[in-house]
Amino acid sequence: MTITFAVLIFAFLFLFKGVQKNTFFLFYAVAMVLAAYYCESQLGWRIRPFGKTAFLLFVLFHLPLINLFTFLAYGKDKKCAQRGEWRIPEIQLHTLELLGGTIGAIAGQKIFHHKNKKKTYMATFFATIFIQAGIIGFILHYLKLI
Repeated sequence: MTITFAVLIFAFLFLFKGVQKNTFFLFYAVAMVLAAYYCESQLGWRIRPFGKTAFLLFVLFHLPLINLFTFLAYGKDKKCAQRGEWRIPEIQLHTLELLGGTIGAIAGQKIFHHKNKKKTYMATFFATIFIQAGIIGFILHYLKLI
């Protein structure tokens, strides 16, 4: 994974409305760039930016981090809901889910008992899972694993 690959992916993603004001995505992006920097500078990994190896390393770092930050976003939103404070917009939660944070979202729904009874939210959540399945199928086909 290279810093170039990570920065270009995040620059592209910031074009979408659900990401632009999403603080948790910003923290996630910073964590990913720092992970790329560490791999290049400390571990000496020199990988072509757009090769399969860079993509697989990106996914390897991406999945745990996006799920962690999605889980934290659910916890923060639940805490804000209990206190009557300004909440995280649903579009931001759905964006984190769509980017791969489905497991973190499910954990957040179960542990915090948050957003699991709202029917419109859950309908969009399951649509997001369906879209993710299509994206995963496309990626596995691109990598010639299926």
